[in-house]
Amino acid sequence: MKSKTQNPNHTTLDGVSILDEYVLSHIDAEPEYLHRLWRATNVHMLHGRMASGHLQGRLLKMFVKMVNPQNIIEVGTFSGYSALCMAEGLSGDGHLYTFEINDEQEPFTRKWIEESPWADRITFIIGDAASEAKKIGKRFDLAFLDGDKRTYVETYEALLPLMNKGGFILADNTLWDGHVTEAEYDNDRQTVGIRRFNDYITSDNRVEKVILPLRDGLTIIRIL
Repeated sequence: MKSKTQNPNHTTLDGVSILDEYVLSHIDAEPEYLHRLWRATNVHMLHGRMASGHLQGRLLKMFVKMVNPQNIIEVGTFSGYSALCMAEGLSGDGHLYTFEINDEQEPFTRKWIEESPWADRITFIIGDAASEAKKIGKRFDLAFLDGDKRTYVETYEALLPLMNKGGFILADNTLWDGHVTEAEYDNDRQTVGIRRFNDYITSDNRVEKVILPLRDGLTIIRIL
């Protein structure tokens, strides 16, 4: 988790906020398998910080425990960290379907998913969830939206018909490192996509919504 403080007295030697360290030391420990995946992600994949990490991972597991979904859909698997955290929280015959559009990441991610303690709860699919998710033939109680920020609105609209009433969509990165409020990013397509999504959700009366300023911003959306 990246610290935004500029005061060196408030950071550890590796640049992590002391407050962040305090939080992480007072929540459930990160499972050893997930810690190894986090390290491997940052060593072997570009943009390793995209993985959810300890704090958000524990939140995702907790959210699954609270909602108790039968089926979860994830858009944007990346290295599989968030998928494993959500699968860890599933009970009974609950199942998670996770989509990744970048097939170059498949060898790394599939290995970590298939060798995990939660492999039997996860179906990993290479493809565009916006067009492929409906082919699964399932309805979902929980969705985690973490794919291409430029097409968040379109993916959201593709997911809505597949969601059960009262279900939740969690949209990640909706504060986008603070760039959503910074004029110098007005021509950045990822930032523009996130702003468009945030504005779109704000006026969508089909759902309840709240932005949680955790990590890079997490919007919690409940389908009415």
